[in-house]
Amino acid sequence: MSFAREGYPFMALSAALAAAVLGAAVWRRSWALWLLGFLLLVVALWVAWFFRDPERSGPRGEGVVISPADGKVVMITEVDEPTYVLGRTTRISIFMNIFSVHVNRYPVAGIVEHVHHSPGKFLNAVTEKSSLENEHVSVGIRTARHRILTRQIAGLIARRIIAYSNLGDQAEQAARFGLIRFGSRVDVFVPTDSVVKVRLGDQAVAGTTVLAELPKA
Repeated sequence: MSFAREGYPFMALSAALAAAVLGAAVWRRSWALWLLGFLLLVVALWVAWFFRDPERSGPRGEGVVISPADGKVVMITEVDEPTYVLGRTTRISIFMNIFSVHVNRYPVAGIVEHVHHSPGKFLNAVTEKSSLENEHVSVGIRTARHRILTRQIAGLIARRIIAYSNLGDQAEQAARFGLIRFGSRVDVFVPTDSVVKVRLGDQAVAGTTVLAELPKA
């Protein structure tokens, strides 16, 4: 099992705390410290699990949009997107809970033409208005025929968005482009005449689940 590099400080700190308390429990022969040490060990294991970064495989190609995040499909709706797509688009929203893999992946291959960080609120990420009102990072990718936008959105608990993308980068489909610490949501904006392949309530897997098939023209 591999882990996201951003998790190493948290993993080291939680493991060190657990080890220190368990060491004190042995030294003092204290059941209270044993209990605390066990709880801290559970937390350390959860932190490691949270930052896991498994390899993913699945369908690839310029005709498909792959899920950028693990989680539940909570919204599929047609909206106006004024920052990169510049028009009507279908937005597919995926909500990540605290048990999801939090590494995000490029949904398509192409050139990164748009990277924008917007400070904002920390509303419940499941709500409609959180897409623009919450703090978020948008990454726009130009494929051979289309503009695809991915948006990482902070939430009530998730207060730290990490994005690796820079303007001009070559986006490789399903390659890692960032993560959101401790939950939240990722939106994907695709052309309105795309064929959406998921339904509300489906569980998407980053780098594996096909969210939509793009129009050929």
